[in-house]
Amino acid sequence: MHRPFTPIRVQTFVAILLLQTAMVFADTPPDSLRILLYGATGKIGSHVVNEALNRNHLVTAVSRKPSSITQTHEHLSAVKGDILDIENIRQLLGGQDVVIVSVRGVVGKSKDPNQSLQRLAVGNIVNVLREMGDEAPRLIHVGGAGSLEVKPGVLYADKLPKLFLPKSLEVEIAGQILALQYLRSIDDVNWTYATPPKNLTNGKRTGEFRIGGDQVMEDSRGRSRVSRADFAVALIDEAENAKHVRERFSVAY
Repeated sequence: MHRPFTPIRVQTFVAILLLQTAMVFADTPPDSLRILLYGATGKIGSHVVNEALNRNHLVTAVSRKPSSITQTHEHLSAVKGDILDIENIRQLLGGQDVVIVSVRGVVGKSKDPNQSLQRLAVGNIVNVLREMGDEAPRLIHVGGAGSLEVKPGVLYADKLPKLFLPKSLEVEIAGQILALQYLRSIDDVNWTYATPPKNLTNGKRTGEFRIGGDQVMEDSRGRSRVSRADFAVALIDEAENAKHVRERFSVAY
């Protein structure tokens, strides 16, 4: 027969729980961030996980199939989550310092950019951050190069040959543009829209790149590119330094 929980037993249980929690984070540097990452198994997200862990941050990697996150590290947790599930978002955002969203796709077979995963993601996250008030983490959203300007008032997306683009990709690009437009209307949540250049490569991490704004950046040979590893560096730099709160910034060599 189980004994009832007396006040003394409850206090003992809580004390043990707090001690166990303290032991888990005992070796964590005091300036470490708690980072929640949507899209951790993606081509960008996997580099973000590595970069954040290498800087001693605590990473919670979100996936609909946590078993797909095979990396192990004392500061890495894999959890089940869905960017379309508001209640699940509420549960995961608590206690985090930064939430990074790096997702892509379209819900169903919709041809409506408002149904792109990118646009729905920022809307859902912002709604929960608003509920959290002063306890809310900062949002860093990984945007798309189609939202960059090739010249004043002309987006890179406007110059893409629609005839050769898969319809789903066209919807995603338009969804990223809508996501930026939406975030720019938000003044009660701390958001950042991080934009890659035209081309992301599998090159090495150099830690050297340029930070820009709304315009496409090109190197001396006319190339607009950066490695995914270096783009991850820029994302974690922003997580640590918060230099572009309620702004868009872009990254390129």
